[in-house]
Amino acid sequence: MSRLTIEYGAHERVSEVVDRLTYCAEHISVAFDGWEEPHVKGPGLYFAVVADRGYGAYADAMGDNRWPREDCASVFDEDAFVDAAGTVSVERDGGIVVAVDGEVEEQMVRFRDLGTRSGESMLVDDVSYEPWMGSRHMSAIETSVRPEVVATVTLSEETGRVSVFRDGDATSMRRNEIGGEWRAE
Repeated sequence: MSRLTIEYGAHERVSEVVDRLTYCAEHISVAFDGWEEPHVKGPGLYFAVVADRGYGAYADAMGDNRWPREDCASVFDEDAFVDAAGTVSVERDGGIVVAVDGEVEEQMVRFRDLGTRSGESMLVDDVSYEPWMGSRHMSAIETSVRPEVVATVTLSEETGRVSVFRDGDATSMRRNEIGGEWRAE
């Protein structure tokens, strides 16, 4: 008898969750017009899509930083989600945990570095850092190789770059590349 398993990385509904996070981060990046200002910190985001609500084994609470669940509990609450993410991106710090069903956890977290739990040292070999990566991106790529994590999505507060990390691989777009031919200048 085989065990019932779901391949979340290829699951249509989970892919839609990751896409919604990516499009939201892209929207916030494009909407912010102060990227070229010296010494200006733009909006920043760090989402992690997890297949296991037991993420406390590799994440710590970020104090009072909370996702406003009373305003938006799901990535499928389209306008409310973009509004909440926009506010969180400039007012709060920490990773935002999103379940594979699109529900957003209230407590924002700091994901622990790889190797802090037994059996994680081999996961470090699956990570390759790029020169453009700051600490948020390095954490996101490390978090993406954890078996419980489907993907991570970041918005760089320094450059507006939006990146998606899956299994230690990065797909990243600089702010001026977001939207491609559909982008109206």
